[in-house]
Amino acid sequence: MKYNTYIFDLDGTLLNTLNDLAASCNYALRTYGLPEHSVDDVRRFVGNGVRLLMTRAIPGGESYPKFEECYACFRQHYLHHNLDTTAPYPGIMEMLGTLLKNGKNVAVVSNKFYQATQDLVHHFFPDIKVAIGERPDIHKKPAPDTVNEALRQLGAERDTAVYIGDSDVDIDTARNSGMPCISVLWGFRDRQFLLEHGATMLVSEPEEILKD
Repeated sequence: MKYNTYIFDLDGTLLNTLNDLAASCNYALRTYGLPEHSVDDVRRFVGNGVRLLMTRAIPGGESYPKFEECYACFRQHYLHHNLDTTAPYPGIMEMLGTLLKNGKNVAVVSNKFYQATQDLVHHFFPDIKVAIGERPDIHKKPAPDTVNEALRQLGAERDTAVYIGDSDVDIDTARNSGMPCISVLWGFRDRQFLLEHGATMLVSEPEEILKD
């Protein structure tokens, strides 16, 4: 463990949230009489916040006349159903436990809206004290703002920190934040996609993060 600080993405990295995201997406679409999507469709839509997820899911995106109402419907449903099937990926709890036991700084940054990020991290990972979701006062990933805020709250140095995520957005976030990126292969994007988008360090199991 050569790093002192580990900053994690949430969806597709620590938690498998896909089925709950898809269920809330389709609930909102169904409520407004719009065509629903498969879980694989939703997998392709996620990665840069739930507003963009719904922009991709709704025919016409934000030009749809009732976009804001449909998006609000999704948010409300998801806040009440984000624990229905969501769970940590195998090996995540053990990996995080080892990092914390060894005195490492650990934080979560996500483009998920703030309340959902807080709720999920507090529920599954109560020992992680710094969890930052989408906030109106800071730019979301791939801007470095959320990572910078995590470093500030942790009181941690950038030059001994690493970012861990599962998407191209995470690769860009790490680059924009001036830190290395570990790309995980159990999340929402596959090896080929990650390599095509600049991944340089890939891991297949959470325990491998402890070796970097």
